[in-house]
Amino acid sequence: MTLSYSHAHQQGSGTTEVVAVLVAITDHSARVLTVDQGKLLPNGPLMPLHRSLQAGVRQWVEEQTQQPLGYLEQLYTFVDTNRRNVDGHALVYVSYLGLVQETQMQARQSQALWRDWYDYFPWENHLDGTPSIILDYIVPALLDWANAGSDEVIQQRRRQRIGLCWGLTAASIADDTDIENASAASHDKAYESREWVAEHVLLRYEMLYEAGLIPEAPTYPPSYQLNEQTSQQPASYQSTSHQPKLPTDWSQLIGVPMYYDHRRVIATAISRLRAKIEYRPLIFGLMPDVFTLSQLQQSVEALSGVRLHKQNFRRLLDSQNLVVPTGQSSSAQRGRPAKLYRFRHDIELQSLLMDSKLPKRNK
Repeated sequence: MTLSYSHAHQQGSGTTEVVAVLVAITDHSARVLTVDQGKLLPNGPLMPLHRSLQAGVRQWVEEQTQQPLGYLEQLYTFVDTNRRNVDGHALVYVSYLGLVQETQMQARQSQALWRDWYDYFPWENHLDGTPSIILDYIVPALLDWANAGSDEVIQQRRRQRIGLCWGLTAASIADDTDIENASAASHDKAYESREWVAEHVLLRYEMLYEAGLIPEAPTYPPSYQLNEQTSQQPASYQSTSHQPKLPTDWSQLIGVPMYYDHRRVIATAISRLRAKIEYRPLIFGLMPDVFTLSQLQQSVEALSGVRLHKQNFRRLLDSQNLVVPTGQSSSAQRGRPAKLYRFRHDIELQSLLMDSKLPKRNK
């Protein structure tokens, strides 16, 4: 894959670029706003006419997507050494995270494209259980990368990182043949043996990048996979030498690639948002003015990527006094109408001092 794109910085002398990750929830799905057919985030160079970084990102977002911005916070700043201006200086990315209400998104009129963020990170969606791609493909490939380390110390450290990032115990990854040949039931048992940390999205993405397992990586496809892969290989890991191989459709399985480091920027945003919703009620910036408790729970689950225990979730809402009933009910097509609630806007400042955690995943 050639990650090239015509951009003003390629002819300009600027060194700073602003990038925006806009998140919305539609039909209980977490989405990000993209441009260039889903290959880029809204972005543009910081120019002298911009009074601030935030003014720059707001102008580029509105110009490229016509999307009104509400909540906006600076996300991450890093240097892209692979892109340089005409003077040879590396570009500096300043990224922002913005939350958009669903009603605003539906009213948007532009050529920009909303994409489910799990299209870019399929291994992060645990709403229907552990994604098969993790133990069928990703973990065996990462173990092969670990085994390719130059010495035993590096190999051991890589294995430890794999366990921490992907929720596996040291015993379950001691031998890659165990994971490769285990049944589906034992896969699930091994995977549940260590807690999956939802907010480690960026760590998992960077590990795949380091291992050369995603198209954006300069070492993709990795030599330790390419040397043993054949064109006739089926889309599964089968090898008499127990060395995992990438299936021929790997570039489709591992998520939609993006230009530059924009998929890394989304990973950073998801990590930040998943961590923050545990202690700040940012979810309400993505909700309509009134909602049912089921809609609220499904929206939180869409962001976190895991199912939450219904009773625990509602007890949390009661204990934190975050919502109040409106006295109205939803017009359900079947079943009993559900009560409608709204967010208590006066509680946000108080929540900063609370130790309010999301309920653990539903097991």
